[in-house]
This record gives sequence, structure tokens and C-alpha cells, in this order.
Amino acid sequence: MLYIASDHAGFTRKEMLKKYLGKLGVEFVDLGTDSTESVDFPIYAKKLVSKVLTSTDNKGILICGSGIGMSICANRYKGIRAGLCTSAKLAKLARQHNDINVLVLRGRFGTDISARHMVREFLRTQAFDGKYAKRMQMIDS
Repeated sequence: MLYIASDHAGFTRKEMLKKYLGKLGVEFVDLGTDSTESVDFPIYAKKLVSKVLTSTDNKGILICGSGIGMSICANRYKGIRAGLCTSAKLAKLARQHNDINVLVLRGRFGTDISARHMVREFLRTQAFDGKYAKRMQMIDS
């Protein structure tokens, strides 16, 4: 399952991505927030992380103003590999080399087109095996 969440600064981009995911036929669950009214980003990062960790097949998308706060919060949890990406190429490499299970995006920077391209690469790219899988195991040990 794919989960998506944002704070107030990422709300507008999240809503745009929900429409995009719907057009792609991707099933997802929106964990909030539900408006541009100011909220604390850790609440939404923790909601998403708790869902992603229930299955190795789960993935997540987090969005805040800069992407930095969500990245810091999500990466505090063993088993979460959250990557703040700023291009489709980085999203692809982050999946291939680092097997990210949470894509972090910026709500106040970049374009909607770029965000859609990053989501597309995140969803369709598989992680490499071999030395890359070994490195991911080293992170979690």
C-alpha cells in the first residue's frame, strides 16, 4: 500500500499528487493534513511511518515545506529509508541504490511537474540487489 501525508506547507502539492495517483490507478491512503492551516509535521511523519512499517511492500510519500523536517523525523525509525529528492533522476537512484521506502518532497520548492516525475520514478523503480542490499542491511543492524 502507498501512504501519503503532509503538513500545511505540503498540503497543496499533496492534493495535486493525489489526483495524479488516481489517474495512474495507484491505490493510496491519505493520512492528512486536510488543509493549509498550520500543523506540526512530526505528527504526520509518525502516522505515515507507523503504516509503512507494517509491511515491507508498503511505501510512503511525505511532503513539507523544505522536505528536511519530514526526512529527519522519518529517518529516526529503524526500517525507514526516507529520501529527500529534488529530481526524477535522484528518485530513481534513491530507489535503486538505497531502496528508499519513503519519498520526501518539498512543498514550497520545485514544480508540480517535477514532483509528478519523482513520484513516477519512485513507484516504478526497483532496488538493486547485491552490494546495495547488503548496505541497506548494514544500516538497519
